[in-house]
Amino acid sequence: MTTTDATHRARPAAEPSPYLEGPYRPVADEVTADLTVTRGALPDDLEGLFVRNGANPAFTPPGRYHWFDGDGMLHGVRFGGGMATYRNRWVRTAGLEADLEAGEARKTGILERPDLFAPDGPYKDTGNTDVVRHGRSLYALWWLSGSAHEISLPDLETVGVSDFGGTLTTSINAHPKVDPTTGELLFTSYSMLPPHLTYGVISPEGRVVHHEPVELPGPRLQHDLAITPSWSVLFDMSLSWDPEQLAKGRTHLRFFRDVPSRIGLAPRWGSGADVRWFEVEPFFMYHVVNAWEEGDEVVLVGYRMTDPLVGDPENERPDEGVPHLAHLRLEPVLWQWRCDVARGTATEGPLSDAMAEFPRINDGWLGTRNRWSYSPTVAPGETLAFDGLVRHDLETGATATHGYATGWLGGEATFAPSTDPGRTAEDDGYLVTLVTHAETGRSEVQVFDARRLEDGEVAALEVPQRVPLGYHAEWVPAGAYADPPG
Repeated sequence: MTTTDATHRARPAAEPSPYLEGPYRPVADEVTADLTVTRGALPDDLEGLFVRNGANPAFTPPGRYHWFDGDGMLHGVRFGGGMATYRNRWVRTAGLEADLEAGEARKTGILERPDLFAPDGPYKDTGNTDVVRHGRSLYALWWLSGSAHEISLPDLETVGVSDFGGTLTTSINAHPKVDPTTGELLFTSYSMLPPHLTYGVISPEGRVVHHEPVELPGPRLQHDLAITPSWSVLFDMSLSWDPEQLAKGRTHLRFFRDVPSRIGLAPRWGSGADVRWFEVEPFFMYHVVNAWEEGDEVVLVGYRMTDPLVGDPENERPDEGVPHLAHLRLEPVLWQWRCDVARGTATEGPLSDAMAEFPRINDGWLGTRNRWSYSPTVAPGETLAFDGLVRHDLETGATATHGYATGWLGGEATFAPSTDPGRTAEDDGYLVTLVTHAETGRSEVQVFDARRLEDGEVAALEVPQRVPLGYHAEWVPAGAYADPPG
């Protein structure tokens, strides 16, 4: 095992936060280590790199801390030849480098009043949210729409900010989607200032080849999008910044229950004026599962929240036992919307009443009708954490679950397709995730057979340091990277 001493150490926050304690507590060291299988055996047809992003503040957060504020840190596990190697690396953003030079965190987070006109933006772009592979490149991205931080493979070192050969002139939001058929990267960018939303296409060669502003009534929280062969699915949801407070320079969220949410279908190569909008019941959603086309209909599946604000007197159920992130109330359930393009109407309804989030599918089925989705299950409590995994059969409604052992918490589980050329069905592969014990700090990478989730992990490997709970992950097939020289 090799350890790189970090010159910066996370210290207690200026104000206590549960998202800086226990399984969320940041780590300071960058570690590289070969892993040992402690239970089960690694499958012969598992080869590639699992990478997970998350918040890991390098310095004491000034003011009130939100879980989304921390500096980005990548945790990776490379599988191949019956072996596995772990490494974690900071996402070396401009903000982090400036903090290192100053010896302290310079910017407050999203719970403090922002400077909306600061030259480098109101908040620090941490690159801490998502990680996406496009071709042979990997990018760490930020939930508030920032830079594309290019990450080298497989060593996870930060190369720098990519502007895609000078063609990207805006920010890029977390959760862009790679079309598995064309190799194009579909993305959005949003801003507190007009234009509030733009939509674009990046070619397989890494150039922005289409970029269009999309008119919205005002700034809207944007987190995810979905794609089909013909459409990109955009959102104008009923949770947004209060325009009266925004005019005073304050970012205060309101859920407008009397304002319908809208689902927008943007033709892949159309203009902003070509977006078809469909009114649906008010909601907020972080993450979609998938979308596909059925005749004249576009079907969208995602995790919908009906009561997204803590303390709202109109919430159907008490806040007790429902996790929250500052003012956001996290009670997501699986939902389906069907937008009829010919008639201009939409229908909707629940697919499950169980709370889960951070969904993943076999990305080879992205944008086309798929049967299986895989999500971590939401644990009851004050903070957002996951206590198991659930597989949903989107055709029959059946589910299969796996609950982690007492005290263990996990995160997003990526689908790793089997490398066996004879196994090419949608569910021929594995789920890979990181789990951490809330009390002891022990951490493992666990591997599950995607077809037999309920049987438990087929392999578990102990990680030589605690891995804080984090966000989104990506699977990089071994053919998408080569070992660096030397």
